[in-house]
Amino acid sequence: MTRTVYVNGTYLPETEAKVSIFDRGFLMADAVYEVTSVLGGKLIDFDGHAVRLERSLNELDMPHPISKEELLEVHRELVRLNDITDGMIYLQISRGAPNDRDFVFPDPETTKPTVVLFTQNKPGLANSPAAKTGIKVISIEDVRWGRRDIKTVQLLYPSMGKMMAKKAGCDDAWMVEDGFVTEGTSNNAYIIKGNKIITRALSNDILHGITRAAVLRFAQEAQMEVEERNFTIAEAQDADEAFITSASTFVMPVVEIDGAAVGTGAVGPLATRLREIYLDESIKAAI
Repeated sequence: MTRTVYVNGTYLPETEAKVSIFDRGFLMADAVYEVTSVLGGKLIDFDGHAVRLERSLNELDMPHPISKEELLEVHRELVRLNDITDGMIYLQISRGAPNDRDFVFPDPETTKPTVVLFTQNKPGLANSPAAKTGIKVISIEDVRWGRRDIKTVQLLYPSMGKMMAKKAGCDDAWMVEDGFVTEGTSNNAYIIKGNKIITRALSNDILHGITRAAVLRFAQEAQMEVEERNFTIAEAQDADEAFITSASTFVMPVVEIDGAAVGTGAVGPLATRLREIYLDESIKAAI
């Protein structure tokens, strides 16, 4: 079935969707994005994604082309038109398409932002087999630009990191800067020691994950201690458990780092419980 997508106010078949070759998202990676999961036909953490989108636009001095209320309606309509039960909705806003390529930002009065949304159908998204077996990660140097807190489409190096992991027979990569883990290629990173969850504190160095915020809140409500600080790969290898969080993987256990087993080398009880709590509570609050 051909997907229905959304481009600048119009719903149309994906085969008819077009964006200018002069669009700054294409030429300059001058664009931001969000990915919202859909479970049971409802949106997970939509408000959090909408707030972060607004922040990303503000940080890049980019106009706000669509209101939160309109955005919610577009998400719901795409779910309906594409009959999505479980899956994801990708949203991208670029600075738009001026008449020619230029490093200087175009006049926002004459060049309007480009707004694109499309769905990805992922039946059984919450029942990934990897959640039972855990994933393996490698460590790589973090050479991205400094403003990782802005969710831009500058994803070349994370893509390269995924490919490095795949070449090594692993599932993902954790990036390391100045000796400490920043985050995964498309997720936030955590270790567990005793009953304590350890994860890097929020700053410009990492993405302010929407799933991260929810998981840490649920963990504290479940009487788990949370410590936001830097940690090393060696410390992670010596941890009892490790995991990642993202909008599409939720809470995903990590069982191996750079070839060394984490804990017993099997999925641990606390990461499993956090995943259960997150999915239960998020589905209850879905809209």
